[in-house]
Amino acid sequence: MPTALVTGASSGLGREFARLHARRDRDLVVTARRIDELESLKGELEGAHRCCVTVVEADLSAPGGVDALWHACEGIDIGVLINNAGFGGHGPFLEQDLDRSLAMITLNVATLSALAHRFAAPMVARGSGRILNVGSTAGFLPGPLQAVYYATKAYVNSFSQALAEELDGTGVSATLLAPGPIRTGFIEAADLDGLSVFEHAAEPATVARAGYEAMMRGELVCIDDRRLAAMSRVLGLLPRSAVLKLSRRSMTKSADA
Repeated sequence: MPTALVTGASSGLGREFARLHARRDRDLVVTARRIDELESLKGELEGAHRCCVTVVEADLSAPGGVDALWHACEGIDIGVLINNAGFGGHGPFLEQDLDRSLAMITLNVATLSALAHRFAAPMVARGSGRILNVGSTAGFLPGPLQAVYYATKAYVNSFSQALAEELDGTGVSATLLAPGPIRTGFIEAADLDGLSVFEHAAEPATVARAGYEAMMRGELVCIDDRRLAAMSRVLGLLPRSAVLKLSRRSMTKSADA
């Protein structure tokens, strides 16, 4: 059974992806910055399933982070790559800390691309493998008040689908998971508390299951909510000015309206 590498595995979607893979008695490499949470996850999974979990503490937005993870995986045949690590923010672009915005671009775009490049090549050489890139329905439209985050997810959405086409016939698949709002620590970390769009956010276990199963089936795109899938198609038919107004309204807190 293939070993999976899950980035951003210490909480939220990443932790749920790891649990799903472990339930199949499959080995894992889990990575994030928070070593205590990773060690706790390792104990949980190895105690409940017949699997081996390798923990790698890494800051994938920092210089050398990708190289450190790559070297930590030497000798391990990674057959599943789940590119989940990422973060967001909220507020006007000019009021955001520039270094934080650049770190977001690095993690959400450059790191995801680098890991896909590093780990897809051995998969192609073996003739088998699965890649899941976590994009977002946010990537299907511009995002005033989350300009950088939406833009990074637009890259992930586009890149994943193009990569899937390039890998066609190799035995390796690339799947895009494009979820809507999810009830995770991302909401607090990105200062998204108070937005009505998150009132009915999905549970991470439900979203992770949809994405994981789509990946294992080799599907191209997984949008976990049919309503969101329909909305993404409708938005493409509206004037761009109207889309921008709707997008900004969804990211405006009531106190700021």
